[in-house]
Amino acid sequence: MAAAAILTSCGQNAPKEAVQLTHYDFKPFPVEEFVSQRPAPEERKFSSEAVEKKIVEVTSKLTNPRLAWMFANCFPNTLDTTVNFGEDENGNPDTFVITGDIFAMWLRDSGAQVWPYVQLANEDDHLRAMIEGTIRRQFKCITIDPYANAFNFGPTGGYWQSDFTRMNLNDHERKWEIDSQCYPIRLAYEYWKKTGDDTIFDGVWVEAVDSTLTVLREQQRKENRGSYRFMRETHAQYDTKSNSGYGNPVKPCGLIVSSFRPSDDATVMDYLIPSNFFAVTSLRKAAEILETVNKDAERAASCRALADEVEAALKENAIVKHPKYGDIYAFECDGFGNHLMMDDANVPSLLAMSYLGDVPADDPIYQNTRRFVLSEDNPYFFRGEVGEGVGGPHVGVNYVWPMSIMMRAFTSDCDEEIKFCIEMLMCTDAGTGFMHESFHKDNAADYTRDWFAWQNTLFGELIIKIIDDGRLDVLNSITIQ
Repeated sequence: MAAAAILTSCGQNAPKEAVQLTHYDFKPFPVEEFVSQRPAPEERKFSSEAVEKKIVEVTSKLTNPRLAWMFANCFPNTLDTTVNFGEDENGNPDTFVITGDIFAMWLRDSGAQVWPYVQLANEDDHLRAMIEGTIRRQFKCITIDPYANAFNFGPTGGYWQSDFTRMNLNDHERKWEIDSQCYPIRLAYEYWKKTGDDTIFDGVWVEAVDSTLTVLREQQRKENRGSYRFMRETHAQYDTKSNSGYGNPVKPCGLIVSSFRPSDDATVMDYLIPSNFFAVTSLRKAAEILETVNKDAERAASCRALADEVEAALKENAIVKHPKYGDIYAFECDGFGNHLMMDDANVPSLLAMSYLGDVPADDPIYQNTRRFVLSEDNPYFFRGEVGEGVGGPHVGVNYVWPMSIMMRAFTSDCDEEIKFCIEMLMCTDAGTGFMHESFHKDNAADYTRDWFAWQNTLFGELIIKIIDDGRLDVLNSITIQ
């Protein structure tokens, strides 16, 4: 699979040098027989007729048996292995979605894990109830502790209770990440638009909105550093915050501090640009819900006002003129005029901003940023013998996250690039039929996390999108077996 010289380039309404495609002699890991890697039906955590029907539909269209096998393994992985579905004390659906090999519910991960199933919710009441239960659980979690990123099934405490922050026994981890507030809004908004069900927007939802507005405003740090701080006894620099837990200084400018990234790694400059973009679109979705469903003009206006303020601050602080790529978005900044130029694989990221709908795909600054992210001028872009993509400090240098390869495909309008990404994903699974957290750029058998449901389900989402976009022929042109 050795990488060779760059063969071609391709981009979306962009200069010829927009995206460079490295030539790889892609060779998949040997698999004797494409046997399903799913749990036996009686061992699956949750089953959906609509999802099973979708698997049959998609695999019947794919002519490549390896790709069909991988899709069938990955797309239902969240349902098969991570969903704990029941009812709450009021008889409403209640769903606790774990990440995979960690028995805790991340607001970000759970929102992303069930997201691809929303499109099927109207075809399966059982599936619709599971998604409703996820949303209700997320809102409830935000009201318990709006600064926490991950929660226990109940008030059980856990390993990270010794962290130096105001831990709640319901908290699995209390790393403040803006996207923890945004993913539940994104999921609830899409669910509402697809199903028309507005019963989820009850008093708990309103309380969650109030908690969200409170922490977002507090973390603008206009008056002081606020109530949140975090420190941990650890050997890892990225697992704690400096300056007594408040992080490096920022100059108030309208942006919102995110003490940690979606990777759960500490920010260096605490204004995390992709997450601030995500906050803008999420607040506007919340405003639409509040205005339309709750008839609450005052809260809706508060959401819009904050979104407008953050958007203006992004225009003022997020853009940097790069000597090679022109105007691009920085990854982090501090309000003093300093910027961190990199990207991280986890979503939201600079690369993923058009996937999330936070910037238009044809935005020239985004396209310039995309070229930067997918180049070795990004210090966390790694190109090796078996593949290339964005990683991050969480697993270290030279490890590529399949999530970044998927985001590259999601945000591309180039058939050659999309095919390139799918072929790379097919050949870096170590023969397991699943995605992993990361793989070494020179040896895909060296990977992290056997069981990471978000990446698996995201792969299924990507394959469906490619087909829905009219690009089935791109998938069926892949000859890798």
